[in-house]
Amino acid sequence: MQHLYLKSALLLLLTLLLSSCADNNFYQQDALVQPEEYDLPPAGTDSVWAVAGRHYDRSWFHRLFWGNHHRESWTTPVKLPVFYLYKVNGGMKVVKKGGGFQTSSYQLQDSLGRIYAFRSIDKDPVQVLAKFWRPTFVTNILRDQISSANPYGALVIPGLARAAGVFHTSPTLYYVSKTDTSFGEHAAAVQGKVYLLEEKFEGIADTLQMFGNVTGFENSEDALRNRYETNTHHFDQKAFARARLLDMLVGDWDRHKGQWDWAAYNDGSDIRYKPIPKDRDQVFLKMDDGAIPFIATSKLMARKFNSFGPKIKDVKALMINARFIDDRLLHELTREEWVSIAENMQNRVTDEVIETAVKNLPPPVYTLIGESTIQNLKNRREQLPEVAEEIYEILAGEVTVAGTDQEDVFEVRRLDDERTEVILIRPAQNGIPEKVLYQRIFYGNETEKITLHGLSGDDEFLLEGDVGKGILVAVYGGLGEDEITDKSAVKGWRKYTHIYDTERGNDIDCGTEAKDLTTRDVRVHAYNREGN
Repeated sequence: MQHLYLKSALLLLLTLLLSSCADNNFYQQDALVQPEEYDLPPAGTDSVWAVAGRHYDRSWFHRLFWGNHHRESWTTPVKLPVFYLYKVNGGMKVVKKGGGFQTSSYQLQDSLGRIYAFRSIDKDPVQVLAKFWRPTFVTNILRDQISSANPYGALVIPGLARAAGVFHTSPTLYYVSKTDTSFGEHAAAVQGKVYLLEEKFEGIADTLQMFGNVTGFENSEDALRNRYETNTHHFDQKAFARARLLDMLVGDWDRHKGQWDWAAYNDGSDIRYKPIPKDRDQVFLKMDDGAIPFIATSKLMARKFNSFGPKIKDVKALMINARFIDDRLLHELTREEWVSIAENMQNRVTDEVIETAVKNLPPPVYTLIGESTIQNLKNRREQLPEVAEEIYEILAGEVTVAGTDQEDVFEVRRLDDERTEVILIRPAQNGIPEKVLYQRIFYGNETEKITLHGLSGDDEFLLEGDVGKGILVAVYGGLGEDEITDKSAVKGWRKYTHIYDTERGNDIDCGTEAKDLTTRDVRVHAYNREGN
């Protein structure tokens, strides 16, 4: 009988949805709390009581199907400072409007030349839909599901990141008055809303003490371009692994390449990049507490929308959006290094650190979710070594090692039936001595395939070793006049070296092990460097 009732309710809900259109008045007009709405003490000078999203307050019936999510946090009044463009940080000016699809955002500059992001904590996802769906009920559903995000979660991150040894921004929340006209042509878009102000890192003027002797900053696209065009720019993969483990701790599933800036440091004659995570809009996601979102976020559907809870249940889901950058910036590390970093983070992110960080939530919101968030973080912290190993195993399955547009030397040594070593060398040039840029031993029970990309230089590839079993090695010579020599041998009929290059202009010795897959098609040289 109960099953019959549920089917009837779902049918009724579907009928209502299909007959409805997008609600053009979905969002609240003003976050300001009026005196008659709640019994609250005075907010004080230059502060107000505000609610992040009244529109997420829904009936029990709606919540049954679409989830309770973080609706209580969105609809609970919190005390916020009023944003005055000409007062904050000595006075600020609008540099440009941001380009995000969902968030209303602006780039601001203060009196010292420092750059900040100023973005709304509420989002409108309508632009991610195809035009056909925008006037329909689908828009209403997507807008309502923004309630799965914690509007104040970003405030918890600095305390955790500081202890974990990860760079971070220090966000502050503000209310923009309904009568504020200081944003000029953009005034109507910001009035009456709650915004988050956080540092951006683009130039030396933006340097903070935590960066030490930093020499500059890059976004991901520029840093990746530098890495592949030259053999003197490198990423600090241990620092990136540490940052990714912090993502796992707080359940931040949306860590694509646009969510990172990079601090540049001199490393002898080279440049080394350390990660600066930003845009913490998706920490502490709560999506699995409604009948329909629970089904929709299963492993067979929108798996990446992984909910924050007492256990890190699905590491792979938390890696989906970041897979492009994970594959390129985490391929050096051994299992032992991953576990060591995780254990170090466990020791640094103490109970006291977690408790103090969570207390940065607005007090009324802390009352709602503070204790459960603290306990969840403590439980997840204990999983970090196990999570680190799982990340390692996911990434170790197939590994790509790319060279640069300059001359590179790749050496592959089939050491025995289980181990294959890959070394990438920068040859001596222009007075700069030879340097090993990459060295890792792969294991046959973890890795099925190793892909080497030579990119645009005149590269040299040498494969050696006589073994009974081996790992498939795919060699892409890339543009340039390449020398590829395979002296290795793996017992059996299958060939474990595959060579891809153009037919002309290269010196290729396949030996007995390599399979010649050269072609006239120059598209064989393609390698996705920047995720475009």
